[in-house]
Amino acid sequence: MSSTVYLSASGMVSVHAELEQLTTVERPVVIARIAAARELGDLRENAEYETARKEQSILEGRINQLTVLLRDAVQIEGSSTTHVSLGTTVTVEDDHGEETYTIVGSHEAAPADGRISSTSPVGRALMGARAGDRVIVAAPSGAFGLRILSLA
Repeated sequence: MSSTVYLSASGMVSVHAELEQLTTVERPVVIARIAAARELGDLRENAEYETARKEQSILEGRINQLTVLLRDAVQIEGSSTTHVSLGTTVTVEDDHGEETYTIVGSHEAAPADGRISSTSPVGRALMGARAGDRVIVAAPSGAFGLRILSLA
């Protein structure tokens, strides 16, 4: 079952770069380590072989994750300055002051860096709103209001 993943242009580049690194650099190194460990003899008591096989399993799992992610990815084309949508940078105000967020897909969310998911409580509340609107965020810790100051 596929699920659409929204990525910015830089997010797409980042995922492609990681996949390229894993398949062209790291995979051959792990394969070489497995081959070298095989030559050491009895595989049942070969810790190097077991370690390399486990590393290969993790590596192949990540390669598969990235491949599926890219298969299901839709690039965010741009942001709206009339209403909050994916890619929009929005400045909001609450009782504690101003905050600026960029609305992104869940894969790229990094709240500490000001990138919040469109599916997070704040992101959901902001989606579709316009500058000057007041929205109510239904958060696990309780509802609170935000006033949208500007969109970029």
